[in-house]
Amino acid sequence: MYTSDAELWDWMRILMGGVPAVFLIEVLIRILFIYLLLVVSMRLMGKRMSAIISRNEMIAMISLAAAIGIPIQDPEQGLIPPVIIAAVVISMQRIISTKSMDKPGLEQTIVGDIGIMVRDGKLDIENMRNSRISRERLFTEFRVKGVISLGKVQRAYLEANGSFTIYLHENVEKEGLCILPDWDQDYLEELHYAEGTFACTRCGHLEKSQSEPTFECSHCHNSRWVKAVIA
Repeated sequence: MYTSDAELWDWMRILMGGVPAVFLIEVLIRILFIYLLLVVSMRLMGKRMSAIISRNEMIAMISLAAAIGIPIQDPEQGLIPPVIIAAVVISMQRIISTKSMDKPGLEQTIVGDIGIMVRDGKLDIENMRNSRISRERLFTEFRVKGVISLGKVQRAYLEANGSFTIYLHENVEKEGLCILPDWDQDYLEELHYAEGTFACTRCGHLEKSQSEPTFECSHCHNSRWVKAVIA
């Protein structure tokens, strides 16, 4: 578009762009076609596409989204290219799904594997670093489940699709690192602290001591400790 063609109050140009009004009818046809194409594609790729999706499934959805955008808006683009793209995406998705049944290692290579974030009340710092999961991200998940003490967490897994699976010690109080925010002093003062037990502020490892330890944590080499809470 040239500068001379742009007028501030040219509402037809602003609303319609550079296409004739009859193109709106064509847009309806294109949208209907793309909608049906997506419905068929999603059906062919299985019910997983409407659930919590994995990385591989997300890639497939993004590829489909990229394929349908331009043909809807650009009158110079045909509808055959998105059909070809959809066919390739569906084929790759179905091949990977089928092969993964026989070779579980293939899915782990493409999608990723399960990672353990917490083991018996202690953070697995190395796995968290490799998975790029912060302490606060994990603590948020625990607080949502009503957990106050990290010792209450028996296992916490990061699934391949990015969701968390958490197993807690049920109907039993456990000593551990308090995961409440430091600024909530009113609530922190109400907690029951374990006498003679201190928790590493980095990983939650517990040590028995009559006074605050001055040595490094044997689990993560951190040197800061706080009293463990019982919850």
